[in-house]
Parts: sequence; structure tokens; C-alpha cells
Amino acid sequence: MKTWSGLVCSAVLAATAFAAHAQNPATPGTAAALGDTAARLRERALSGSGAYDILESLTTETGPRPAGSPAFARAKDWAIAKMTSLGFKNVHAEPFTILGWYRGVETAEVTAPFPQPLVITGLGRSVATPPEGIEAEIAIFRTFEELQAAPANSLTGKIAVLTERMGPNDSPTGYGTANRWRRKGPVEAGKRGAVGFLIRSLATKDDRAPHSGALNYDDDAPKIPSAALSGADADQIERIAKRGKPIRVRFTLRPTIVPAATTWNVVGELPGRVTPDEVVLVSGHLDSWGLGTGAIDDGAGVAITLAAAHLAGERHPRRTIRMVMWGAEETDYAGEAYAKAHAAEASKIVIAGESDNGAQHEVGFGVPAGGADLPAVKTLAEVLQPLGVTFNPAPVRQGGDDIGHLVPLGVPQLGMRQENSHYFDIHHSAEDTLDKVDPTEMDKAAAAWAATIWVLAESGVDFRKTAPAAAAK
Repeated sequence: MKTWSGLVCSAVLAATAFAAHAQNPATPGTAAALGDTAARLRERALSGSGAYDILESLTTETGPRPAGSPAFARAKDWAIAKMTSLGFKNVHAEPFTILGWYRGVETAEVTAPFPQPLVITGLGRSVATPPEGIEAEIAIFRTFEELQAAPANSLTGKIAVLTERMGPNDSPTGYGTANRWRRKGPVEAGKRGAVGFLIRSLATKDDRAPHSGALNYDDDAPKIPSAALSGADADQIERIAKRGKPIRVRFTLRPTIVPAATTWNVVGELPGRVTPDEVVLVSGHLDSWGLGTGAIDDGAGVAITLAAAHLAGERHPRRTIRMVMWGAEETDYAGEAYAKAHAAEASKIVIAGESDNGAQHEVGFGVPAGGADLPAVKTLAEVLQPLGVTFNPAPVRQGGDDIGHLVPLGVPQLGMRQENSHYFDIHHSAEDTLDKVDPTEMDKAAAAWAATIWVLAESGVDFRKTAPAAAAK
């Protein structure tokens, strides 16, 4: 552990080295020059990247942006105008068709033995209840495995309630695991005869703001209405259950479902000066759930990568920087649509990255297999170290939900990891609003992305050649 005086000394030495670098710039075309420019971009972003202003504009002028909705159409127009104003070329929207799902009336209550209201929100793609709602006795399951172990027909006519608590993100029951409970819980309950499904919100904060998210129905299982309970209400149901009396719940979900809604991926480019046909793709998703204003999920990711790409592009790197704002990440359609539309040119994408983990600073990064010992990667690690970003030499396994659809086409993926200890406090909830965002934190994130984009776009490093077999798996 460094002492305070040691930290001050280190900071002074780093500042002195940077000043000396500025007075004696490295020879153009060398690794030192690559790092020199990346460090300058880092410092430029730290002094004010513009990311927060982009996010403020998006959330204020469009509000929540469910994929395929009129609000998303406004966001698409906003994105085109914003990228154009920042000097991006070939700015355009790429339409594709999705199942549109837009929340409507959402109510719930305990009707017996102790009548009282509950707070819920529908799970994305849930079917509707009848107009009068569904009322039934509930069956409580404390774990997802307990629900899976329930016998066939044991839930006939009942509402299944899963109260298992999601753990911190780095725990065995973090979001990566808990997401499966929400995705597949309705199917498991429906197979056993349930008429409805309620799940404790996947969140790391217990309040009365329920957290939404998508579910995945199976074609061979009944599709039952499904919603998320606030953490406080899930606890209340558990307390009522301890009284030993049967519990009855009524809930109503009346979403609007559009079988063929149009949404868009929005794309813009900063053409490379030497090899414009080689593309460094960076991205964030423009759509959001309809509860908050999508500030951290994922307006921040859009703003951070857009600001960083703009700053790196001002230095005119060798390769083209392509910005993609995904049009239906939350409902799982955008990445697949883009991969299908761009399969023929996938070999030109030298690497793809995605920011979708909040508005905090970056804490780590990784590259594809075979890239850990490349000089450009080592240079980048040195540049990012003052930001507290550490390099993970293990090959990136998952760089983002949307870019994951490009991996089978041979596109290598970048892994940028953010500080996210409080991300799931407000993720997918009405609390996801701009007041939760610290502009300085966004600048730190943009600084890491700007330096990274520059190194990847300016250097000759080609991850398509370091481990093509691994990239194609």
C-alpha cells in the first residue's frame, strides 16, 4: 500500500514526465509517438470530454427510449444530428423489425390474508393479463433451483413467486447468474401450470422501485403474464408467509404489443487517413426501458464512446472509427440485425468494443487471444495505468451483448471493464436518471476509451491475425 506522501510523489513524477514528453515529442510513427498521442488524448478527455453534455442532451430531449417506440424514433433523429454535428461522415440509420413491447397499466395487490398494495413492473415481452387482472393463491420459491425442482402440474392455477435475492455482481448469484432467473423463470413456472409469475427485482438495493428486464418464452411452454416485484415488496410477501396463512395476489399487466415494430441501429464514421477500409467499431445502445430516462443504461455508454471516438478522430488515425448506437439491445435484437446486415464486410472490422455498464470510470481492459504481448497493447497499458485501469492478459470472452453477434463472423472484441458496484442499484428502474451521474467519472471513462480507440486505430496491430481460430468460435 502506498502512503499519501508516496502517492503525491508518484503524481508529481507522472506530471513531470508528461510535461517533459510534451516539450520533447516522440518521433512520429514510433511506439513512443503512439503512446504520446494517447496520453495527450487521455489528458484532454480528463479536462472535459463532452460526454456528460451528450448524455444530458439525450436524456433531456428524448427521455426513455423503448426500442421501436415513437420516443426511440426521436432518439434516432437526435443521434443522426449529434453525430453529424461532431463531424462524423456517412451518418445513417439502419432499420430492422422487432417485436415491440411497451408497458401500460401495471398494478398488484395482496388480497388475502392481509390486503395491501404491491409495486411491480412488467418483464419485457410479457403477455398481458385479462383487463380485470389475474387473482390466485401464490406459491413461493426461495431459489430458482427450487422452482425447477417443482413437480409437473404442482402450480396449476397458482401464481409462482420467486424471492431469491441477487447478489453483488462479482458473487456467484450476481447479475450474470440472476439474469437467467428472470429470463427463464416464466417458462419454468408455466410448464408446471402457473397462471402468472412474479420475481424479486434483480437489484443490489432494496427499495420500492421495481427493476424491469426481458424474459424469453419457449415455443413449447405456456406464455404466462410475468412481472418484477420491488425488493421491499418481495420481503413483505415473505413476512406475510411466516404467518402461516395462504396468500392470494391479484396483478394486472396491460402492455401494448406490436408484432412488427421498426427500430434502427444508428451509424456514423470518422474515415481513416491511410487504410479507411479497416474499421475500429465502438458502440453503446441507444434504446432503454421506459421507467427512467436510460441515463446509466445505456445513455452513458453512448455518450462515453461517442465523445471518445470524436476526440480520437480529431487526430485523424490510420483506420476508420465507426460509431454504432444499437437500436434494440434491451430486447435482444440489435446485434443480430447488424451482424446479418454487415456479414459481407465483417472481415474489415479489426476490433469491436461496446460500453454498457454504467457511467463510472474504467478499471480494466483486455484484448483478444494472442494480443497480450503486442507492443501496441503494452503501450496502451502504460497510458491507461494513471487512470487506474489495469490490463488483464487473459483473452476477452465477452465484450458486449451486441458485438457478441459479430464474433462468430471472426470479428475480435475489445473488453473494457467499468467500476459498477452500484450499477445494479438503479439498473432497469425508474431511478435510472441523470442525477445519478457524475460528470467527472464520465470524463475518466471517456479518457480511457479515447486513448484505447486511438491506439487501436492508429497502430498496425491486427487482432484478426493473432488468433483467428479463437475469434471464430
